Formats: sequence, structure tokens, C-alpha cells
Amino acid sequence: MNVIHNKNALDELLVEWRHNDEHIALVPTMGNLHPGHISLVELAREHAERVVVSIFVNPTQFGDGEDFDDYPRTLERDKRRLQKVGVDAIFVPDVDTMYPFGLEDATTVSVPRLTENFCGASRPGHFDGVTSVVARLFGLVQPDAAVFGQKDYQQQLVIRHMSQDLNLPVQVITGETVREESGLAMSSRNQYLDDDEKQTAASLYEVLLSAGTELQSGKRDYERLESDSVERLTELGFTVDYFAIRRAQNLGIPDRDCDELVVLTAAHLGDARLIDNIVVTI
Repeated sequence: MNVIHNKNALDELLVEWRHNDEHIALVPTMGNLHPGHISLVELAREHAERVVVSIFVNPTQFGDGEDFDDYPRTLERDKRRLQKVGVDAIFVPDVDTMYPFGLEDATTVSVPRLTENFCGASRPGHFDGVTSVVARLFGLVQPDAAVFGQKDYQQQLVIRHMSQDLNLPVQVITGETVREESGLAMSSRNQYLDDDEKQTAASLYEVLLSAGTELQSGKRDYERLESDSVERLTELGFTVDYFAIRRAQNLGIPDRDCDELVVLTAAHLGDARLIDNIVVTI
């Protein structure tokens, strides 16, 4: 397994793979890997002969007062986990490699409208940081495919939109959310929860499922379902950023003819901000 820290070493490896007509899949991460990340690696392997996992805690997607400094960095443990699943290369760039002109003069890639609501509203500038760093990774790694998790539903839609709009030759693949036995979506930030909070956090998925059941039973008063779900989560101890029912394709407001919906939510519990979603066919 290759561990690469700079562009020149990465370029040498990519030239060798391309010379052998091998396809490349990229799994972008910020490290602190858990089984959800590993499932994305395994999915990537289904689409390419070579798999690259990037580990970079991207400063431009963290806002003021967020957890950039405290975000868990576990590189040595991550290396061991990735070696076990046969990753071909880990790309661990520094800030200068990713932003050669510095953060203040860095080019920004921005997707309008799709980033205005939900996590975009709760975390201003977050998605500009995400799309800008992903565009850089696509340019550096030149993958044929890139894999992202469904847990970050809005994010994968934004990246898909960016790739199509800019005609980037990358197939964007979405992997299913991996959950703990309780139903809690796996996340690097779950470690901010204590044992009691983890038990409560599992209720987030339960409330999503409950809303999904109501939708499948024929309920179409979306605003009422949203407000009832917010009330239920608040009673459980969450501070809710949003709970919304939207078109799965583009997060638009659904009408009665829409047959595929996403129910998505973000909520704070203790020191953790949790996001989750389910897709519902009606």
C-alpha cells in the first residue's frame, strides 16, 4: 500500500496505473475512519482496479466556532484499517498541496441554490469548501469514479451537480448509510457522544422511519409531518436544525405526484451535530 503526501509522487503512481489501462476510484475522507468509510472503499473496489483513499481535514469547510481544531486525527489507525481492505494508495496531502496559492487566494467552486438550505443554511460556506476541495481532489487523482456516503445526502447531490455541470469525467457513486446496531448512522462525530447520549441519538433514525411510514401509508401533509417530527425530537432532547421532506432528486418541495422522497434531518445532541436521512418510495 502506497502512502503519498505530495503531487509528484501521486503523479508517478497514476502514470503507472494509466499505462496499464487500470481504472481508478477515489474515496475522499477526512480520516478517523469507521466501518461506514470501509463500506465505501469496498464499493469503490467494485468499480475500479485501483482504489485511492484521500485523508485531508479540509479547513475551508469548517465555519467559525466549528470543530476543525478538535476534529479527530487518527492517521496511523486509519492506515492499518485501509491496509486490511487492500487499498492501493492513501493520499495524505497537506494544506499547501491542496491550496498552493494559500487559503486567502484559493479558487472557490460554488454550486448555487442546491446549497442554500438545510446544511447550507446551518453552516454558511460549508458546501463551497466541500466542492472546492473535491474539485481539487478530482484534479489531482483524476479518478474514473468517486464514492460518497448517503448519510451526507445533500453533499452527494451537490457533488453530483458540480461534476455534471463542469463536465468532469468522474462517475459519482453513492454508498448506503452504515448504521450501528441501534440504528444510529455511523459518523466520525459520534465519539463526541457519551453512552447515554448515544442511546438517545438512535432515536433520530426512529423518527425518520416513523415519518417514512406515515408517507408510505398515504399521508401527504408534509408540513405537519415535519413539525410533528421536530416536536418529537425536541422532547427527546435534540436541538433541531431542520427536519424536511423533499424530492429525492433535487431537494425541491414535493407535490402529490412525486414518487420518491428523501426525509432528512440535522440535530444537535450534546457536543455532536448529527445528520441522517432515509429515501422513501411512495
